[in-house]
Amino acid sequence: MRIFLWILAALFLVPLAFSIARGMAYDGSWRDAPRHSAGLAPDPTKTQEAVVQIYTARAFSWRGYVATHPWIIIKRAGAKQFDRYEVVGWGGGPSLKKNYALPDGYWFGAEPSIMAEYRGPGTEQLIDRIEAAIETYPFKDRYLSWPGPNSNTFLAHVAREVPELRLDIPANAIGKDYRAWDAPVAYAPSGTGVQLSLLGVAGLTLGVEEGVEVNVLGLNLGIDFLRPALRVPGLGRIGFPEDVARETVAAD
Repeated sequence: MRIFLWILAALFLVPLAFSIARGMAYDGSWRDAPRHSAGLAPDPTKTQEAVVQIYTARAFSWRGYVATHPWIIIKRAGAKQFDRYEVVGWGGGPSLKKNYALPDGYWFGAEPSIMAEYRGPGTEQLIDRIEAAIETYPFKDRYLSWPGPNSNTFLAHVAREVPELRLDIPANAIGKDYRAWDAPVAYAPSGTGVQLSLLGVAGLTLGVEEGVEVNVLGLNLGIDFLRPALRVPGLGRIGFPEDVARETVAAD
């Protein structure tokens, strides 16, 4: 039992140590942190088809040691610009923001990556559902870095409401497991399983996409069986990389 507890502690603490070391590489202020385009979004003036992209980046400052910040960008067919949606804990007004930053901009010095991308005629219907999910986000006027609701709570809500996204939110996305006290049981964010969560500080997720994931004080540890890897705090995963869902959505 003692060996098991040491191994368990190492699985939590070693990835966190590496993540902290990585995060400390940037120590600038938010005022001079890079926020330019990462060159990941297609040029909307040259792309006629509908596009959905979902991004994630290391959170700013000390939060980036353990957490990520996600956002969604959408463009309907023929539109000449993207609309960006996310939840932010500063700036006044509702926490849910529209076009707060560039569609694919660096998040205060952190380079973003694409979690999922969808294109094609059927993407219009997907955008309808995403916009409806955004409208029903229940915590528009609330924000708490830990345990939530925060930006990852927002993404998890959209993912549950639009299960065809099959979005596997990484283990280091603190807040994705936040649930109101009177609704502890729900579908897993990917829509491929179930989740039990007590205010985001303790819980269990079982899903085809997520595998098995245990939440302890907002930190997640688990196993991804679909793409074999450990799901760990801080780093997100150790093992085979997560496949980016780039799909052309068929028309209904």
